[in-house]
Amino acid sequence: MRYYKTILLLGLIASMPMMAQTDMLSDILEGKYNAKTLSTTEQKDLLSDTATGRYRIQKENEQKIFRRSSVADYYVYDTQREERKLLGGGQVRDVKLSPNGRYVAFVKGNNLYLHKLDFGTETAVTTTQDPFIYNGVADWLYEEEFGETCLYAFSPDSKQIAFVRLDERNVPVHYWEDYLKGQYPVKDSLYYTKAGAPNAKASVCVYDIRYKQIREVDLGADTTMYIPRVRWTNPVIEKQKEDDRAGDLLIMMLNRDQTRMTVLSGSAKSTVMRPLYTEDSKNYYIDYELFDQWVWLKDNRIVMLSEKDGWRQIYLASEQGLIQKKLTPQEMDVTAIYGVDETNGVVYYQAAPNPQIRQCYAVSLKGGAPKQLTSGEGIHSLQLSADYKQAIECYQSFTQPNKYTLCQLSASALKPVRVVEDNAEVAKTWKALELNEPQMVEITNANGKKLEAMWLLPKQGTTTDARYPLVIMQYSGPQSQRVLNRWRKRFEYYLASQGYAVLIVDTRGSDCRGRAWRNETYMELGVKEAQDLISAANFAANQSFIDADRIALLGWSYGGFQTLMTMSQPGHPFRCGIAIAPVTDWKLYDSGYTERFMRRPQVNYGGYKSADLTQRAADLEGQVLIIHGASDDNVHVQNTMVYVEALVQAGKQFEMQIYPDDNHQLRQRSNALHMHKRMLLFLEKNL
Repeated sequence: MRYYKTILLLGLIASMPMMAQTDMLSDILEGKYNAKTLSTTEQKDLLSDTATGRYRIQKENEQKIFRRSSVADYYVYDTQREERKLLGGGQVRDVKLSPNGRYVAFVKGNNLYLHKLDFGTETAVTTTQDPFIYNGVADWLYEEEFGETCLYAFSPDSKQIAFVRLDERNVPVHYWEDYLKGQYPVKDSLYYTKAGAPNAKASVCVYDIRYKQIREVDLGADTTMYIPRVRWTNPVIEKQKEDDRAGDLLIMMLNRDQTRMTVLSGSAKSTVMRPLYTEDSKNYYIDYELFDQWVWLKDNRIVMLSEKDGWRQIYLASEQGLIQKKLTPQEMDVTAIYGVDETNGVVYYQAAPNPQIRQCYAVSLKGGAPKQLTSGEGIHSLQLSADYKQAIECYQSFTQPNKYTLCQLSASALKPVRVVEDNAEVAKTWKALELNEPQMVEITNANGKKLEAMWLLPKQGTTTDARYPLVIMQYSGPQSQRVLNRWRKRFEYYLASQGYAVLIVDTRGSDCRGRAWRNETYMELGVKEAQDLISAANFAANQSFIDADRIALLGWSYGGFQTLMTMSQPGHPFRCGIAIAPVTDWKLYDSGYTERFMRRPQVNYGGYKSADLTQRAADLEGQVLIIHGASDDNVHVQNTMVYVEALVQAGKQFEMQIYPDDNHQLRQRSNALHMHKRMLLFLEKNL
C-alpha cells in the first residue's frame, strides 16, 4: 500500500511541467514575489510637510564589504546652487549629516573625516596609519554580532563627535583562498576573534570640531569589554544660553560574557563619566539591542526597554537612571518603542501578544492599561510623524504583502486616511500559483513544553490518500523565530509545490516567549533543540498524511549545526538531512555570538564539548548533504573540513557541495539556483 501511495505522489509532482518548476524556483530566489517596501526615508517624507534641508546625500557605485557594510561614491547635492561634490575622493562609508545640517562626517579606510558644507572643505579627524586601528567604524565582529557598522555620533549641537576606537593588534587572523581570480589562488584574510581568543580593545574618544582636539574618555581598566553603542542624550538648551547644555554623552558597554550592561553618562567636554544604569545577570545574557529602544525625554527622564522582570517591558526611569514605574504590565514581549508624545504623555510601541503576531499599542506615561491600536492576525508596525498626529501603518500576513496605510494617530485609535501601497499586483501574481498557505500548529515536546510550528502542505492538502514525504525546516538559534504570520515566500513554498510537506519549527530558545524561554538553551547549545526537533518529527509521523519513513531535516548556519546535531542523537527519525554552512565546533566561531550564549570555553568546557560535532561523528545516522561556501567569512569552511575529517575517520559516508569564492549567503553568480537544485536532487534520491 505504501508503494502505491508513493507512485501516486510522484505522479502529483510530475503534473507540473519541468520548465514551469524551474521558472518558479528562479522567481522565488530572485525575489519576484517579494513585496515592495517603503524605506524609512520614504515614510518620513510622507509624514512630513516641511522641507528636509538644503543638502541631499546621493550614493552611487556601491561595493559590498561584508553583510551590512559597503563603500560607495557619496555626493553632497546643494539644492540651492544645484551643484554636487564628491566626498573624500570617492569610495567612502558610514556617511552622516550633522543635526544642524552644516557638516557631513564619513569614514575612509579606517579614519574619520569631516566635510564642512559652508566652505566645501574636508578635515581628517583621525590620521591613523596603523591598519590595526579602526576609528568610528566597526570591525567584522562588531558589524556581524552587534549589527553596527558606524561607531560615531554627532552631539545634538553639532559641536562634537564621539567615536569608538578599536585596536585589533592582538586579534588573530583568519585566512582563506579565492580560486577564481587568476592562475594562482588569491589569499584573503580578516581579523577574527574566535571563542576564547583575544578581542579588539575598545575605547571612546571625543573630537571637538571647533578646536580640532581629541580627548579619550576614561572607562576604567577593563580592556576586554565591548562598546557597541555611543549616543547622546537630548539637549537641554536655554534660549539665552545656547551653550548651557548640549546633551550628555552616553556609552553603552558590555562585559565580555555579556552578562552585565553598563550605560555611562557624562560631559563630553570634561570626559568625566558616571554609571547611569547597570543591569547584571549571572544566569542569562543581556540583550544589547534593548538599549536601541531607549528614549530620552526633554527633562532627561528615560523611557527604557528591559527584560529584568522576565519579559521585555517598558519602564520610566529618572534622569539618574533610577526606575520609577513599569508602564506595560502584560506578560508579553515588547519588540519596539516607536516614540513618545510628550505633549500628550503617550508611548507608542509594538508587542507580541503571541509569538506569531505583532500588534501596536499606546500607553500613558502616567501608567494604566495600554490601548491596542491595530487588529488582524499578522505583523503590524508603525512609523510616526514628528508631531505624533499621523502614522504610516505597515501590515503583512501570510496572504497580505506589505500594505502601507497613512493614518491619523491618537492614543486611542489609528484612523485610516488612504492606502499608500498595497502590493496588489504581487498578491495577485502569487495567488495565481494556487498554493496553500501555512497553518499554525502547536506541538508538545517530550518534556511537555509547547513548541510553535506551522505546516505548509502541497495543493492537495489532507484530502489525498497519498502520504507526503516531510521536510522539517528550522534555524533553532537563540532568540530567533521562523514561525511568524508574515509575507515570506521562499524555498519552502517551492518544496510544497513539488509534493513535499513542510513543517517549520521554533525550538526552545526562540524569541517572544519571555526571558526564561529565550534562555532555555543557555550554556548548552544544540541539546534541547535536538530533543524538540525529534519531538516535532514524531508528532508529524503520527499524522495520516505524512510518511513516517520519509522525513528530512534542513537548516542553514545555526540550523546547519542543528541538523547535524539532531541526526547524531540515538533513535532519531530522520532519513536524511541538509546542513548549509554549519558550525561544527563552537570554538571555531566568533566570540561575540558564541560567548553571548555559551560564555568562554575556559569557563564552560562541558558545554563546548557537548556541542562539538567532531566528537559526535561516529553517532551520525542517515544520509547528509553538507553545503558550504569556500570564502565564507562568517562560518568558516574550516568548520566543514574538520567535521568531514571526523566523519571519514568514523567510516561515515556523506555528500558535500563546496562553492568557490562565495560567502555565507551563497548568492554569487548562479550559486543560489544551483544549490537549491542540488538540494532537490538530494531529497528526491533519499525521500
